[in-house]
This record gives sequence, C-alpha cells and structure tokens, in this order.
Amino acid sequence: MKKIIAITNQKGGVGKTTTSLSLIHALRLRGNRVLGVDLDPQGSLGFSAGLNIESIPTIYEVFKGKLPVDQAIAHTEIGDFLPSNILLSAAESEFNMPGREYLLHNELGKIIDSYDYVIIDTPPALNLLTVNAYVAAEGLIIPMAPEILSLLGISQIRETIDSVRHYYNPDLEILGILLNRYSSRLLLNREVEEMTAQIASRLDTHIFKCKIHSSIAVAECPAHGESVLTYAPSSKPAQDYTALLDELMA
Repeated sequence: MKKIIAITNQKGGVGKTTTSLSLIHALRLRGNRVLGVDLDPQGSLGFSAGLNIESIPTIYEVFKGKLPVDQAIAHTEIGDFLPSNILLSAAESEFNMPGREYLLHNELGKIIDSYDYVIIDTPPALNLLTVNAYVAAEGLIIPMAPEILSLLGISQIRETIDSVRHYYNPDLEILGILLNRYSSRLLLNREVEEMTAQIASRLDTHIFKCKIHSSIAVAECPAHGESVLTYAPSSKPAQDYTALLDELMA
C-alpha cells in the first residue's frame, strides 16, 4: 500500500471525506500512525473527526508560514489531522509564489517520518490545492457515485493527473476507482459500472472489487465526530471500508 494517498474527484458529493475518514480510522485501528490532511476549505474532514475547525490552527497558517506544521496537527482517537477551514479558499490568489505546487509536499517532508500513512482529502475542484495533493501523493483513489455525471468528473480529471505526472510527480499512480452508494439491484448502477470500467482502462487503473453501499449511518456520523467504523460498526459501509483497506493492503 502506498504511504501517501489522496482521495480525489472534482465532483462533490461522491464520498471523498467519508472515504478519507474511514480509511484513516481503519488504519489507526490496526495500530498504524496515520495523518489526515484536509485540503478542502469546507473543512469537512476535521469537522467529521470532531474538531472545532474555527478555533484551532489549520493548514492555512502552515502554508502562510505563520506556524510550524507539527504545531498545527490535532490529535484525536480517529487519527492525527491537519485541519482546514474557509480561510484556505484564498489559496489560489494568495499563494502565487514560484514553487507553490510543492507547498504540501514540502511540509509533509518535515513530519513524514512520524507516520506510517498519510491520507489527503481534496476539494471538489481541479485547482491549486488539488495539484498540491497530487504532487505530494504517491497514489490516488477516485471515489464516485454510480451516476452519469460522476463519469464526467472522472474523465475530466485525467488531464490534471497527466500534467502533474509530466511536470512534478512522474510516479503518481491511480490506485483505483471506488464506487460509492452502490446497489447491485439498480440497473443504472450496473450500467454506470460498465462504463466506468472503460474509463478506468483509459486511466490505466481498475475499479476496486470492494464497493461502498448506502446507509443512513454514513450521513449521521459527522454530527457525532465519529467514523462509521465506530458509530455503526455492524453496518454495511463499515464492513465495506474494512474490506477496501484489505484490498489496498493486498
């Protein structure tokens, strides 16, 4: 399994944050030292882990040079986090210096030896923050909902990945496409899966065998500051995310 993994899709509402938090917690429950990095100005990853993202240091202060990266890390039972909040939305205009694509890569280099794995939650856009995630990451997981519009988001992401590979990170690998909110009983889900397989082939990757099923528990977790693995450990999504980690480890 790659050490630094970014969870990415330019389309929102496909389960990036849920996947990020669940993988962080699943790795932590197996005794790993795990850091979650929130590059989404909405701050959903930190909030979902129970952090008050408006009153604690964030990755924005780190990028601005106001705070050492190790002092911005928040420690929770789920894992360690570099949180974000709405201030990070100014990144595109504020961080205009040469080498700005390496902001995250450089900061992670200062602390990477303290962790076994780093999971990066990206914003629903192909912008500077997403490029920073791709430059820092070794592997990408692309979650998607089994809907036609999600297919469009995946096809558009290819150009950005190819550009990052060419200019910054030639070893970046797409680990797989993850189908979220999946139901094999729905014809549309099965049809989208077939079309996704064709896109995966063009991206030189595959669809994960494990698929994440729907559950109301997933929507309830953020309000309780828990991942689905502890909030509803017997639920299908909790079992699915455990199986996904097994697949990644294998």
